[in-house]
Amino acid sequence: MVAPSPYLVAPLAGFTPQVGRLVSMMHYARRTTLQTVEGLTTEQLDYAHDAQSNTIGALLAHVAAVELSYQRGTFEGRGLTRDDAARWGAALALGQRARRKIRGRPLASYVADLGEVRARTLEELARRDDAWLEQTTPFWDGLPANNYFMWFHVFEDEINHRGQMRWLRKRLP
Repeated sequence: MVAPSPYLVAPLAGFTPQVGRLVSMMHYARRTTLQTVEGLTTEQLDYAHDAQSNTIGALLAHVAAVELSYQRGTFEGRGLTRDDAARWGAALALGQRARRKIRGRPLASYVADLGEVRARTLEELARRDDAWLEQTTPFWDGLPANNYFMWFHVFEDEINHRGQMRWLRKRLP
């Protein structure tokens, strides 16, 4: 369920109050990401501006891969499986490997991946409460991070890469 306006950061039915606020922000970030890539062709999704650029397709795959990675860490308390790494490793790493491997896919396939991963996230977040958001684990440089930060980082990363997608889209041939 989404809020009556995409511009309200508010509790959502089916979630505890703070989890719902987090989900409302995630919904907004995803909505604007999808608007950014709407109508792009496979050729446009595969366009690399230069030898160092990621493609829009690779960035979309990265957004899904990051979210899946955080599912594994925060919901399951573990890292990626061997199968996860085989499917999502290039997308997580980006760079040359992603430019080589993530190609030739239509927009609908990226959107399907994003939707599949997000559906699982929402199912799992609906099972969590506000106290879960405050639970901490060691994170970057061994410093503690709570689940609230972890999931903020998931959509903060998406927003960052959405900016790259917008930049690339303006430079499509």
